[in-house]
Amino acid sequence: MSIRIAIAGIAGRMGQALVRSAGEKVAITGGSERPGSPALGPDPGGWMVSDSVAKAAQSADVWIDFTTPTASLEALELLKLTKVKAAVIGTTGLSQAQELEIAEHAKRIAIVRDRNFSLGVNLMIGLVEQVAARLRQDWDIEITEGHHRRKVDAPSGTALMIGEAAARGRGEPLNDLRAPPHDGQTGPRRHGSIGFSVIRGGGIIGDHDAAFISDEEILSISHRALDRAIFAKGALTAAIWGATQKPGLYTMRDVLSL
Repeated sequence: MSIRIAIAGIAGRMGQALVRSAGEKVAITGGSERPGSPALGPDPGGWMVSDSVAKAAQSADVWIDFTTPTASLEALELLKLTKVKAAVIGTTGLSQAQELEIAEHAKRIAIVRDRNFSLGVNLMIGLVEQVAARLRQDWDIEITEGHHRRKVDAPSGTALMIGEAAARGRGEPLNDLRAPPHDGQTGPRRHGSIGFSVIRGGGIIGDHDAAFISDEEILSISHRALDRAIFAKGALTAAIWGATQKPGLYTMRDVLSL
């Protein structure tokens, strides 16, 4: 039996990647778009695109949302009017307070909440944590990320996940180790700090690199996204997995048993 899914922002880049990647194990039953979108109405694929989250999700088991913080939280609230039993939330740029709101909704339905749904990225994060735990504080850690010119938040959610993994490896919170942006007269680098560098341009889907830098050598762990399908396929895997879980807040590490 197929898992029935509804997709937020179904006409957007990620929405269309999800549509293209949907296989035999999932059935798209609806999608949402902003009021006035030309995509509203019957879709050739056989589902309805609505500006109402409740209508878009009325026949769905799982809601997939990669939109904006405000829209994602509004959708989770409106899903109370449906029979949706799980959600996959890949929205980036959420504040700590907004993350707590998602955690509250996870008391009611299963939510797979992550900032990157790529298998390769999640394996990279595990490696970064292991390396950071083994190298001394005299190895500087610099995380570089690149995305398309339209991305509005920086550093990316994935870059922050990598930074958090490095900080866990060193046994301290990222907030205590994070270096200020490299701009102007910053002075010498603080010992043991974790820095972030950002690239925005063109159509870069997602490049991430964690460099461990000593006075004698550099060790880099990198990941490059070549197609948005990797995120869509990961999200669909999470949807299938989440549909059978009890209410709770999960990540891709749970989905992949990492």
